[in-house]
Amino acid sequence: MLKRLGIILGAFLLLLLLVVFFSTSFVERESYFDEDYYKETAARIDSLKPVTETDSVQAGFARVNITPTLNSTADNYQEGKFIQVPLSGYGARKGKYATGIHDSIFVKAAALKVGSQTVVFVGADLLIMPPGVIDSVTVLLSKKGIRRGQVFYSASHTHSSLGAWGPGYVGEQFAGKENINIERWLTQQISAVVIAALADLKPARISTGNFAIDRYTNNRLIGKTGDKNNDFSFIALEQKGHKKAIIGSYSAHATTLGADNLEISADYPGYWQRKMEASAFDYAVFFAGSVGSQGPSGEGEGFDKPKFIGEGLADSLKGQLSNRVFKDTITFSSLSLKIQLPEYHIRLTKEINLATPVSQKLLPFQDDTYLQAVRLGNMIWITTPCDFSGEFALQLKNSLAAYRFDANVSSFNGGYVGYIVPGRYFYLDKYEPKVMGWFGPNMGEYTMDLIRQVARIISGKDNI
Repeated sequence: MLKRLGIILGAFLLLLLLVVFFSTSFVERESYFDEDYYKETAARIDSLKPVTETDSVQAGFARVNITPTLNSTADNYQEGKFIQVPLSGYGARKGKYATGIHDSIFVKAAALKVGSQTVVFVGADLLIMPPGVIDSVTVLLSKKGIRRGQVFYSASHTHSSLGAWGPGYVGEQFAGKENINIERWLTQQISAVVIAALADLKPARISTGNFAIDRYTNNRLIGKTGDKNNDFSFIALEQKGHKKAIIGSYSAHATTLGADNLEISADYPGYWQRKMEASAFDYAVFFAGSVGSQGPSGEGEGFDKPKFIGEGLADSLKGQLSNRVFKDTITFSSLSLKIQLPEYHIRLTKEINLATPVSQKLLPFQDDTYLQAVRLGNMIWITTPCDFSGEFALQLKNSLAAYRFDANVSSFNGGYVGYIVPGRYFYLDKYEPKVMGWFGPNMGEYTMDLIRQVARIISGKDNI
């Protein structure tokens, strides 16, 4: 009997070892320069030949509401009515459903045409721009002749917006149970706002800039010993004799409302947008900046804190805009770089990952990811498919400032690859590198390398 029990136990342990062996892998430590993913992306960079034009400006604007109607008797994605809508943002919520609407949420777009080139900036009051949704939007827009590389996405990164767009077990933890009807609703609304903004193009003027405002953000990864990106970046557009729009970007996480909040809200970016639209602008579009490692700092409890930050940013921006010069003509170029990625995996320890096939089961990953850049006069605006590091963004901004360029790096441009932070933080026992570092210790430096190369091309300067 004991012998038989020993055989069974031995077989079980062998099976367990085999499962562990085939389900895990060791963290890669090799240099990325010799890897195929780097070589393939570098070849794409060599083929990038953006057209630079100096010409007059046209702009068009649009907004659509993505505030869902809750507690409907049945889902109706055409009208945005749903039985239940989970909130996205916090694993601690465990997919709980929204109990109400605190403030409305929107997708807004600003189209910009200079010479023969047209781009559209799209900002949504969402946690991220869901990759599956953006893939569907790309298909719809392509039928209208609108290419993926023309659309520059971002999200406000509010952690109190609608979910149900995250596939797999891990996606469900952060965005609630997947609901195809909510995905269809978002696809419909995002496509509509792009098309409407392009239909609204009219002769316009433009002003861009950055200004420092450090009181509303902090380095949440390593505290005061770490750097942070304090800049508020903006693109102001005025149709001649018609409407005005402002695109604003700031690098504090929209996490002023915790996991206990169950009301839909745009967080502090919503307060910023509403105050700007109540004053000088018809449309205010928010782009989450380099929010990696950057938390919000403000006063008040509950909804007083996002109001404090959002309205404070609006007041500071209005002061900056009072003496800005608007131009009818600018120098313009844009580019999109599809990037190859390292092997994808979810980490277990500092040394061991879940194997890629197992990770794909838990969190299906869509690798149609881009870095995008646009030059608007002396502003270089770069979008990334991640929570991009504020420390990395600061390095790039300082490099471009030496050539008298302003710069902004925003997050959530339609793909999502987790957090991109400096490799020196990879082994910290912290949420950003440990839970959300899906591509190994080289991913930060690899991405930053690509961004510098993109910045050199778009700016025409070699020493970035």
